[in-house]
Amino acid sequence: MYKKYVHGLDTLVPIEGGRRVTYINFDNAATTPPLKAVMKRINSFSHFYSSVHRGTGYKSIISSLAYDNSRDIVLDFLGADKKHYTAIFVKNTTEAINKLSYRLKDEIGDGIVLSTYMEHHSNDLPWRYKYRLDYIEVDERGRLSLDHLEYLLKKYRGRVKLVTVTGASNVTGYINPIHKIAKICHKYGSKIMVDGAQLVPHHPVNLKAVDHPEHIDYIAFSAHKMYAPFGIGVLIGPRSTFEKGFSEFVGGGTVDVVTPREVTWAPPPEKEEAGTPNLFGVVALVESIRVLKKLGIEPISNYERKLTKYTLERLKEVPNIVIYDDEDIKNKVSIISFNIRGLHHGLVAAALSMEGGIGIRSGCFCAQPYIQKLLKINVEEMDKYKRNRDIPRPGTVRISYGMYNSFDEINVLIELLKQIGNNIDYYNYKYKSLLST
Repeated sequence: MYKKYVHGLDTLVPIEGGRRVTYINFDNAATTPPLKAVMKRINSFSHFYSSVHRGTGYKSIISSLAYDNSRDIVLDFLGADKKHYTAIFVKNTTEAINKLSYRLKDEIGDGIVLSTYMEHHSNDLPWRYKYRLDYIEVDERGRLSLDHLEYLLKKYRGRVKLVTVTGASNVTGYINPIHKIAKICHKYGSKIMVDGAQLVPHHPVNLKAVDHPEHIDYIAFSAHKMYAPFGIGVLIGPRSTFEKGFSEFVGGGTVDVVTPREVTWAPPPEKEEAGTPNLFGVVALVESIRVLKKLGIEPISNYERKLTKYTLERLKEVPNIVIYDDEDIKNKVSIISFNIRGLHHGLVAAALSMEGGIGIRSGCFCAQPYIQKLLKINVEEMDKYKRNRDIPRPGTVRISYGMYNSFDEINVLIELLKQIGNNIDYYNYKYKSLLST
């Protein structure tokens, strides 16, 4: 439906037998291809590319204005009050969450942070080694338990200072009710941080007014998952969070006055962005936002839901398939995880690539505790993988759609999966050497 807006979709790739086919990308949860408009904008802006905040020449002025004006565009995209929030540019969502975990040390102190068992490692590991951390449970379908969240908030009697939760799972696509969670958090005196990496590109997001009980305090997301490569991510949070102290990275651009004995830091967000800014990354993000707003996130989300619904219906035709999902299409982004009984997930991924030119991902998707929950693997079982790195690791196969994917592409996927599911022994034999490489 939106194919004409996306760059590189007619690329041919080699498959077995010496043939070349049009690449089918079903790994959009990892990285999306760029928009044509983004590539065009990058090329046109390159004529004016220059230093940001470091020159008085015409090109430098144009570059600095483009960089500075982009913050308001990003904040507006998420309905964030510019008087309260600031937008800090980083490399990706991972760096954004690491930055926040560092900058909240004084505010949280010896308080407690709650994460969940469905998080990407990037929204788990940064909190583990700085704070006392506890985890919100998920049910058998992989959905977050709001009852357990409230139980923990009551249990810790006001000591929970932050609840950090994914907006949408990168394994199942399940969308957490972030505003309902925010209301519960604020009721017990906690703030909320949302990992928006999978949510922002596929679903309408509004942080809401800061005096609304359901407002979001912090959110992070990455441009490379929303059709804008060049390595930029965004951390949005209250300006007051970043006024005190200083960044974990310091240097050029973060200061106002430096003497041999003291430093006066620049105000946020500048004090958080050491070194030469990634101007092309910001230009790409802004152009992506412009196109997505023009097309409408809601219509894009509805189209991707249709793709997901169709896929879940057709996957029932595949022999030996196990789907780690449900059909509550309204509450998920376009991500589906599955396995084929009797075949390692890596072999399924290899067969799809080598025989169909289909790009998907297999493994744990940087969410190992969540995969362990979904696959019902206990801690004792995981010990054998720690002792022997040569044992093939557990995981699933993941399909993740972008707005440009089509029903015809899904039909190609399903027919090949049916062939794989009907020939387990053959595919085990054909690709078994891959598990030892």
